[in-house]
Amino acid sequence: MTSWLELADDEPFGLEHLPYGAVEGPAGRRVPVVRIGPWALDLSAASAELSSSHAPLFAGGSLDPFLAAGGPTWRRVRALITHWLTEAAYRPLLEPLLMPVAEVASVLPFTVADYVDFYASEAHATNVGRILRPDGAALSPNWKHLPIGYHGRAGTVVVSGTDVRRPSGQARATDGTITFGPSRRLDIEAEVAFVVGTGSELGSRVAAGAFAEHVFGICLLNDWSARDIQAWEYVPLGPFLGKSFATSVSAWITPLDALSAAWTAAAARDPQPLPYLDEGSGSPALDLAIEVSLNGEVISHPPFASMYWTLPQLLAHLTVNGASLRTGDLVASGTVSGREPHEWGSLLELTRNGAAPLTLADGTRRGFLQDGDEVVITASARAPGGRIGLGEVRGRIVSAAV
Repeated sequence: MTSWLELADDEPFGLEHLPYGAVEGPAGRRVPVVRIGPWALDLSAASAELSSSHAPLFAGGSLDPFLAAGGPTWRRVRALITHWLTEAAYRPLLEPLLMPVAEVASVLPFTVADYVDFYASEAHATNVGRILRPDGAALSPNWKHLPIGYHGRAGTVVVSGTDVRRPSGQARATDGTITFGPSRRLDIEAEVAFVVGTGSELGSRVAAGAFAEHVFGICLLNDWSARDIQAWEYVPLGPFLGKSFATSVSAWITPLDALSAAWTAAAARDPQPLPYLDEGSGSPALDLAIEVSLNGEVISHPPFASMYWTLPQLLAHLTVNGASLRTGDLVASGTVSGREPHEWGSLLELTRNGAAPLTLADGTRRGFLQDGDEVVITASARAPGGRIGLGEVRGRIVSAAV
């Protein structure tokens, strides 16, 4: 298929992708959009102009009604948008509704119902265990039996491009003194997340094999972490203020239908997972090539295909106790890391907890983030015609509140 738009052959946001988002246009009105190349198509205006039966789904300022509509509707709308963008007869009607992405402000495209973050990379968990517990076991006894996670704060999820204010909190100094002040060990966590569209009933379970029935799409995520605050607070209940101050997500949600060529066999698991987690041989892992940049310099290439626990397994574990899903639930993978140093997805790993700072091209060194630093996470996936590029997640650190 070819579009009546002039798109490069290697366009990461071409017809095979068509990610969804929401923007604030020149008049200040928030509208749901679909991205095609460097443009965002106003879905509210387009569906109304073409008298689409799906127009009510896009009449508001977010994707919420569309997400809740379910899989058959997602596929029909995707096919319809593809038809609009490939049939030249629609050009006179749709071209005026295209907005240059560079000239509009992205907003959070859906209402985050709940936010859950997992710890699904064996390489990351092992690295962290060896750094923080050098005399103990790298992995806790339960790690290979179940996906470990924590319930985050939905209200502080922000869209890519939003500045991140350095948090303040309690920390314990090396001499044991308890202090309060701005975090000195502010970190990143390069992650992948999925967005739930179709919910489930309280008390029911969602099987790993039902992943595509409930999940609308995926996005990139940066789970900013104040390691000094986290280290003092996390025993015995886990992350709290060290992570709840901000979580950044990409502005564009890639629908699962755009990722049909990106699935691969998951990493081997030992011991055998319990039946509700056992997907059998050839269980699906998503093969994404991730890149992390600090102040414009690439510092890491985390490989998502090597994650120990897969996205469908995270969904199955999240609901195995009967916890219900809601439209807009955001479920993150945890830090993506590989076995090699250039594949580590956090500064905690890359700098060995600050003991071996990175030296950047400008000669400055970083153990953890400084005010003014900007982190950008990007990724790409295989597609039938080459590769598609997921929307970036970008954030700049600003000084702590006085």
